[in-house]
Amino acid sequence: MKKYNIAVVGATGLVGSTILKIMEERKFPVEKLYILSSKKSAGSKLCFMGKEYVVEELNENSFDKPIDIVLFAAGGAVSEKYAPIAVEKGIKVVDNSSVFRMNKEVPLVIPEVNPEDIDWNRGIIANPNCSTIQSVLPLKPLHDNFKIKRIIYSTYQSVSGSGLRGLRDLEEGIVEFYPYQIQYNALPHIDSFLDNGYTKEEMKMIDETKKILHDDSIRITATTVRVPVKYAHSVSINIEFEKEFKLDEVYKLLEKFPGVILKDDVSNNVYPMAIDAEGHDEVYVGRIRRDFSLENGLNLWVVADNIRKGAATNAIQIAELVASKLK
Repeated sequence: MKKYNIAVVGATGLVGSTILKIMEERKFPVEKLYILSSKKSAGSKLCFMGKEYVVEELNENSFDKPIDIVLFAAGGAVSEKYAPIAVEKGIKVVDNSSVFRMNKEVPLVIPEVNPEDIDWNRGIIANPNCSTIQSVLPLKPLHDNFKIKRIIYSTYQSVSGSGLRGLRDLEEGIVEFYPYQIQYNALPHIDSFLDNGYTKEEMKMIDETKKILHDDSIRITATTVRVPVKYAHSVSINIEFEKEFKLDEVYKLLEKFPGVILKDDVSNNVYPMAIDAEGHDEVYVGRIRRDFSLENGLNLWVVADNIRKGAATNAIQIAELVASKLK
């Protein structure tokens, strides 16, 4: 099996460290590994596949090395500055930030949904927003079969979506990262507010869904909420279809779609919960029922680990596809 030289930027953070863990789990064929981070973390040591690596400081010369793929997990400002430098060196970039997601020249990819989009990349492939990934994955087969007209997203997002600082606010009961306490509370405020009254997180879900599904005609609205849960996001999705559907058709489509697991037996209190999704890569779907308030309406409850499938695992799956196309 061919092996590849891989770099991970931001490997000391929550998503970056999980990328290393998942590369081990999935036995990604790594020849050489370069771990890059800020000056603050440079010199520290991390383990990968039983070998100790020294974290190198990221700078403009970091990509002079023979690297095939670099995974960025260090925030938008870092990606914006350094991803183009990597591309100039002929390196393929998988970026976890939001910087390139809506760039028309950058594919936004969920491997189970639109893997073909990788073929038109110009060096950068964007990893979607965590809540978008887990929502669009089960929406894909339903859209293909019944044509979605409208979506209402209501999210219940864990504090790990804010990284280590969000986890600290919850665990220690402090108000340091969030504007208000998150312990025993729910904040209808994720990312900054825009002039239209929506937050950036809500607009990400709206815009990214359309791009990934290749359909700008879908009408979408969203309300994103931070809740006092450590890991795994939950999303209530209300859908209106153009075509009629039967519930057993919905079940069959979701049951056979890769990456989706149905947990839907309300008579026995079986439904997806954040505590069960934590540590897993699958997207769990339940509470499937008609919306009787409109024609061709459906409700879904969707839960997934936001650090794994919502970030690190999806990025590794993209890198696997990219690697399969390298000469």
